[in-house]
Amino acid sequence: MLLDRYGLALSTSAQAARDAYVEGADCVLSAVAGPEAHFRRALEVDANFALAHAGLARALFLAAQSREARAAAATARELAARASPRERSHVNAIALSIEGKPPQALTATLDHIALFPRDAMVLAPATGVFGLIGFSGRQQREPELLEWLRGLAPHYGNDWWFLCVYAFAACECGLLDQALDLIEQSLAGNPRNAHGAHIRVHVLYEKGEGRRAADYLDTWMPGFAREGLLHCHLSWHAALLALELGDVDKAFELYRAAVHPGGSWGPPINVATDATAFLWRSELAGQPRSPALWREVQAFAVKSFPKARIAFADVHRAVACAACGDTAALEQWVSEIRACVAAGQQPAGPVVATLAEAFAAYAGGDWAGAISRFEQALPETVRIGGSRAQRDLVEHTLVAAYLKAGRVQAARERMAQRVERRPAVTVAGFSMP
Repeated sequence: MLLDRYGLALSTSAQAARDAYVEGADCVLSAVAGPEAHFRRALEVDANFALAHAGLARALFLAAQSREARAAAATARELAARASPRERSHVNAIALSIEGKPPQALTATLDHIALFPRDAMVLAPATGVFGLIGFSGRQQREPELLEWLRGLAPHYGNDWWFLCVYAFAACECGLLDQALDLIEQSLAGNPRNAHGAHIRVHVLYEKGEGRRAADYLDTWMPGFAREGLLHCHLSWHAALLALELGDVDKAFELYRAAVHPGGSWGPPINVATDATAFLWRSELAGQPRSPALWREVQAFAVKSFPKARIAFADVHRAVACAACGDTAALEQWVSEIRACVAAGQQPAGPVVATLAEAFAAYAGGDWAGAISRFEQALPETVRIGGSRAQRDLVEHTLVAAYLKAGRVQAARERMAQRVERRPAVTVAGFSMP
C-alpha cells in the first residue's frame, strides 16, 4: 500500500504515480509553479488515480482555469466511486468548491477533517484569507479558523505547510509573536514555500517592520517563477512596502512589471484587487492619479467579475469605478450588490454595498458622507474577506477623509488605534498636524 506525505493510503499501485502526486500536492501547498505537470505525469502512469484528477482540478481552479477544473473534478468524482471511503470524501470536498458550492464544500471539509485530520489537500482550501472560511462572510471567521487549526496542530507536528497556515491564522488574530515563531519554523522546513514567504511578510508588516519585510522580499523573490501562484501578490506587497518606505519609483516599477493587468500573471482576484489597492493607496500617499492606469484596472475588474457575488472583489471593483469617475457604472454596480444581498447570495451582507458607497463618496469629495459610511462599515469589514493588511485600505481612507474634513482629532484617535496594533506603524502621506 502506497502512502502520501501525510501517511494516508492511496488507491494507486504505481510508485511513479504516487511520487508525482506527492510532488504536485507539495507544489499546490507551497504555491510554486508547475503542479499541473506533476498531476498529469501521475495520470500518465495511472489514468484511474482519482486523487490525481482531484489534485489537477484544484491546481487548475487556483490558476483560474475554471472549465478545465470542473472537467477534472467530474472525472475525479467518477473514479472515486471505486476508491476508498477516504478518497471519495476527499474528492467530494474538493469538487464542491470547484463546482461553485462553497457552503457545502466547507461542511464537507469539516466532516472530512474530523475523520482524516492529516488530509492537507482537503484542509488547504478552507485555510487562508481567500479560503472557504475566509470568504464565508462570517464576522468571527478569523478566531474560528485559528481555533480549528489549534485543535489540528497535534496531528501535524512540525510539518512546514501546516505551520505556515497556522502562522497566518495567528497573525490575523493579532498573535504576532506566536505567528513569527511559527512562520520561522515553517520556512526552516521549506525556505522556498511561497505561502511561507507571503505570511512572513504579513507578520513583519503587522509588527511595523516594513524595512525588514522589504529586504526579505528583495532576497526571496529572485528565482520565483512568474507563473507561481503568488508572484503577482508578493510583488504587490513589495510595491506597497516600497511606497511606505518612500521609494516611489521602485513601487511603480514593481507595479507595472508584475501587478497591473497586462504586466502580471496571477489569479484574476489578485490582479483586480491588488492593482486597485496599490493605485488607491499611492494616491493616499500623495501620488497623482493616472487615469490611464485606472481605466486598465476598471476594465479588467469588470471583465473578470461581471456579476456581484465575491465580496472582496465586489468592493475593489467599486473602488476602480469610483477612481475612474464612472458614476453610472458605480451606481449600477451598487444596485447589483444590493440585489445580490437581497437574494441571499452574499454571505457578507450589506457591508459590501456600504463600503462601495463609502469609496464613491470619498472619490466625489463628499468627506462627511464617506466618513459616515466608513464608520458604519468598519466593524463588519472583516466579513468581506481578505487579510487585515488588505483591509487597511478602508481604515487608511477613513483617516484621509477625517483629515480632508478637518477632523484632525478623529484622525489622531484612529491612528492611535493603529499604532496600538502595529507599534512601529507609519502611514505614507499622512501628515498629522
